[in-house]
Parts: sequence; structure tokens; C-alpha cells
Amino acid sequence: MLGRTSFVVLAICAQSSLGFMNAPVATFRNCLRSANTFTRRFPLPGRLRVVSGASDFSMMAHRAKHVSVGIIGTGVVGGDLFKQLDSTKANLIKSNKLDVKIVALTFKRDGQSYMLLSKDGITLADYQAALKDKTKGEPSDLDKFSAFVKSASGNPVLFDCTASEPVSAKYETWLRSGLNVVTPNKKVGSGPLDRYKKTKKAAADAGTDWNYEATVGAGLPIINVLRNDLLDTGDKVRKIEGIFSGTLSYIFNTFKPGVPFSSVVADAKAKGFTEPDPRDDLSGTDVARKVVILARECGLDLELSQVPVDSLVPPALQSWKPAPGENVGDAFVEQMKAFDAEKAKLIQSALDNGEVLRYVGVVDVEKKEARVTLARYPKTHPFAGTQWADNICAMSTARYQPQPLVIQGPGAGAAVTAAGIYADFLRLARRF
Repeated sequence: MLGRTSFVVLAICAQSSLGFMNAPVATFRNCLRSANTFTRRFPLPGRLRVVSGASDFSMMAHRAKHVSVGIIGTGVVGGDLFKQLDSTKANLIKSNKLDVKIVALTFKRDGQSYMLLSKDGITLADYQAALKDKTKGEPSDLDKFSAFVKSASGNPVLFDCTASEPVSAKYETWLRSGLNVVTPNKKVGSGPLDRYKKTKKAAADAGTDWNYEATVGAGLPIINVLRNDLLDTGDKVRKIEGIFSGTLSYIFNTFKPGVPFSSVVADAKAKGFTEPDPRDDLSGTDVARKVVILARECGLDLELSQVPVDSLVPPALQSWKPAPGENVGDAFVEQMKAFDAEKAKLIQSALDNGEVLRYVGVVDVEKKEARVTLARYPKTHPFAGTQWADNICAMSTARYQPQPLVIQGPGAGAAVTAAGIYADFLRLARRF
């Protein structure tokens, strides 16, 4: 007898020489019904047209895959990700056959970290209520949080939308325990090489996934293209170079002769592009982290300390501290005015030679090295055509030459970054 999950398709045409060709259609239907199946007519040519399957097969074919999600960090990016997931739940079921339920999340209230846990699912309204109602939520506990997500029905996924070292230190344990991790957090991808390799191995051993597309290029599919479209298909990557900071992209797209560099930094700060302390952007460390992540994707065993970085922060200001009560960002911009003249010489020299200044990260795979530097490019170069806060990545490979493969688009903003994390999650969830 056919099992309830088995199915058979029969398509018998008039020209068939099968011995049962002349059997009445009703005879076949009765046999199929006795095996607890259903029958359906289809408009195909021939005397006998029967399709048989288990009586509940149709329902099973349309049953959504269940995914239980925990979001760690619901700040600017994590909060936008939550909104995107919450607003597209119905479409995920309809278009992707994915029933995604947010069962856990962490949030800040009065400067303290709390978490909401619910196997019935947490809505945007629940989250917004918890931000105001001090009776809702409990103090955050990452071990309890992760165990709860794992115990919920469906495939478990943790989103780490923080830049926290203590959170990223949990990845190896989480992956080995059966939890999948999706994150824009660069700490593990660019941190100590030994930990990076152990985290990769934990995922491979457990059959789980650590997805970190949004660590480089925000919502741009840089890592996915590099890994799946190039390396996995046998292409040989020779060099990767790009503008990997939306903040520094905006600064050098805006910086022109006659405009003080300090004013450009102040403008970027006012538009929300910089960190509260602009030195966090101008130091180039964040770009170096992204360069290390890309280098490791290409098989280079690089440590962050091995990447030389041309900092845009003058040596005299690298350890400078604002006076008590001063806003660090505003005070730093004021200090930068003393160095506007030397920055003006750089931009004027580039312009005199028909070039532009761009702050770039470079991975030279053939030389097995990487660097972060302020470089000059001719106005015909793709990097000269960036606008606003674009990120751009050029990959020179055995196939993509003499012109590189170029990926370009917005490289900053909560919505764009959250969308990149969301897309990375969907690539994972569709494989469940």
C-alpha cells in the first residue's frame, strides 16, 4: 500500500502499448483510492489520464517551513530589521513558504539591556510597548536567550545586530549547538585568526550556517558574489580593491578645493554619517576589518595587525581627549581646523593631475597582502564616479580582466544595512 507521503504520476497516452491500456479508467481510480490516494484529471491527450498522490500531499507541498528567530540588538539597524521582518511576514509565507516567528529579542530601556521571550511570537507592537512599560521584559541573559530560541519550534536563527565583543564570542558555541547566526558584526570575521577558524569549523561540523554578508558593503552582495559566483565556480581572484566606508566615501565625494576638510567632516557628522567620535571613522580601522574579512574569504590567513592603515587622523590628535563637558565630535572638528592646509594640498595636487582622492581598502591575493590607504585615481576610473555615500568593490580575476567585476551602491544607512542582513537570512532560510 502507498504511504501517506508517497505519490505516483501516471500519464498514459493513446499510442501506449502497455497491456492495461484498455482497462476502464474507473478500475484505476478504484485501485488508487484503496491505497488512500486521490485522483485528478488533467487535459492531456490519450484515453487514460490519472494523477495519483497521497490525500494530504497538496497540503504538505504548500506547508511553510518554520523558522524561529532571535534578534540581539534592536538599535538603529536591528530595529529596522525587526520592522522589515514584521511587515513582510505574510509575503514570506506566500512567496517563500517561510513562516518566520520572532520569538526573542533584546532591547535597551533606561540604558539597561532587557529581553523579551515568547514562543507565540513577538510583534512590533509588543516591542514598542516594552520600551515604555517597565513590567515587560527581563534582564538580558545571552545563554538563556539562545537556549530559548533553540527550544522553540522550527529552524533556529540568531541575528546579532550589535558590534559587541561579548556577543560575538558566543558564535562558536552557538553554531556548534545547532543555532544559525546571521550578522553584520565584524568582530569574529576580522578578529583573531584562530577564533575565526574555530568558528568556521564549528559551523561545518554542526551543519549550521554563519552568514556575514552585511559585514562588508552593507546591503551590497559583495561576499556572496566573491564566494559563490567567483571562488566556488573556480575563478581565481587576483585583486580586490574598493571604497568600503560609506562615511569616508561621502567625505571624499564632497571634499573639493576651497572647502576645508574640517568642514566636510562636520557636515558628515551633522548628516549622521560619522560615529560620535569621528576618529573611529577617520582612523581607517573599520575599513581594515572589512579588508581582512575579504582577504580571508580568498584564503589569506591575515591578522588585522598585519594590515597597514593610512589614518586620516593627524598623529597629534590620535590620543587627544576633549575637555570635560565638551562634545567629543564637535571638539575634534575644531581641532582638525589646524590641519586643513595639509589636506588642501592633497586635494589640489590630485585635481591638478586630473585625479580624485579616494580612501580604499586593497587585497592583493597574488602578493598575499592587504592595505588601507588614501589613493589617487584618474577621473575615468570607476571609483571616480561614486556619489553620496556609495560603496564600490572591484574584483580583478582570471575571468574578469582586463576590466574588473564592479559592484556599487549605497554603503550606509540603517534600512540598507538591515535589508542586506534580511537578504542574507533568506539565502539561509530557503535551504532549510
